[in-house]
Amino acid sequence: MILASNIRYLRKKQGWSQDILAEKLGYKSYTTIQKWESGVSEPPLKKAHALADIFQVDIDDLTKKDLEAQEHLTTLTSEPQLPEGCIPIPVMKRIPVLGTIACGTPMEAEQMFDGWELMPGNINADFALRCHGNSMVGARILDGDVVYIRQQPDVQNGQIAAVLIGDEATLKRVYHVADDWIRLVPENPAYQPLEYRGETLNDIRILGLAVAFSSPVH
Repeated sequence: MILASNIRYLRKKQGWSQDILAEKLGYKSYTTIQKWESGVSEPPLKKAHALADIFQVDIDDLTKKDLEAQEHLTTLTSEPQLPEGCIPIPVMKRIPVLGTIACGTPMEAEQMFDGWELMPGNINADFALRCHGNSMVGARILDGDVVYIRQQPDVQNGQIAAVLIGDEATLKRVYHVADDWIRLVPENPAYQPLEYRGETLNDIRILGLAVAFSSPVH
């Protein structure tokens, strides 16, 4: 997934959308870029070299090194030494909050802009959702928490994702039991897993991977 992360990081560093990068590579649609950034597929060698040229990085660095982590480490090591006992304040960024997601039974999705959320700049997330319910308490995600989502069309087995079920949204662990079978598992024994097979999979869409969360200060 190093290559996928690097493409996404370097694109965002340039301030480009997936459409802009696709156009620079000669594609008519952003879907190929989306697949590369989510790790579903990788660019052919010729396109990988084109990406390296566009981003002005070495091809080996693009494919083998975590460029975001490397730049973050360089930034940390270049900062002046703080006095003993001082804790540096992390660089913050803001991301949009897009409504509420259920941590229980799925609830009607509210895909509305609901303000901004400040978060540490080293967390790679595209938007945030407010949690409602207690089905994910085993993962320490509680009612009222804000979960940060990195937009991608699929996740690995066992990862926590924001999932759209028809017009309803929920936060669950995702398991691909088979090509035509997906199981959404809560982190609370009081709730039963949700299973979708065959044609019912047409109603399922993964919005993105949950990469972090924060709890309100009471």
